[in-house]
Amino acid sequence: MQIKKYTSSQNSQSFKGLFVEMFQDLMASRGLAWRLTVRDFKGQYRQSFFGAFWVFITPLMSALVWMFLNASGAVKISSSGIPYPAYVLTGTMLWSILSESINMPLKQTNASKGVISKINFPKEALLLSGLYKIGGNTLIKIGLILLVLLVFGVVPDYKILLLPLVLTGFILFGFSIGLLLTPIGMLYNDVVRLIPMAMQFLMYLSPVVYSMPKDQSLLTQIIRINPTTCLINLARNSFVGLPFEQWFYFGVLMFMTIIIMLVSWVFYRYSIPIIVERNS
Repeated sequence: MQIKKYTSSQNSQSFKGLFVEMFQDLMASRGLAWRLTVRDFKGQYRQSFFGAFWVFITPLMSALVWMFLNASGAVKISSSGIPYPAYVLTGTMLWSILSESINMPLKQTNASKGVISKINFPKEALLLSGLYKIGGNTLIKIGLILLVLLVFGVVPDYKILLLPLVLTGFILFGFSIGLLLTPIGMLYNDVVRLIPMAMQFLMYLSPVVYSMPKDQSLLTQIIRINPTTCLINLARNSFVGLPFEQWFYFGVLMFMTIIIMLVSWVFYRYSIPIIVERNS
């Protein structure tokens, strides 16, 4: 067992030493994170008749609603280059991955408050376990997306080779935002309620269920600079073979994601034990 010795010079630890210790704890927590993930998956589906079906039921139902609205003429959606059912289902599935990535850090930490207050262990295990669960659920959704695309005659081309890179950035972007919000959400329950509302509003400012407008209106400009627009378009285009756009913007987003992730990680590492102790 690793033994940590705290001294009076602890507060003067260099940034380099801090990050080395953080990554050491991250690597040391891999086994615990995996056991937590397996436990949570078993507990999640133990008393569930439909099992993994619940992973994609919400985005699937949302896609069906939009397909019905489009088919009935209640909503007119411009051409997207692929059949609309394939377009909207891919969009809603990708959006559910982003939503899960944002919610996961707070969800994991809230569920483990009792353990955090009683046992001293690397808190990175909770974050890594959350990433494992997002990865498992994402694989299920990718399988469904590919199945739907083949049913509608959309065959992925060589661009799908870039899907792992795009989806990794996609998940890390959402996770970094969620990690930044977690300490605040542990202090104020309002954050838990506000995140779904904000995601619902943000969804309509992203090309999830509609194609990118071609005009130059103010709303179109807002949609274009919205970070989730770039992420959704790149991920969807990796699946369906449409032309890639905004690669430079994607690179900028990934750079910002790394910065936000590191800052949030430091904040999380030192604030969560204090917050949990205060609330216990």
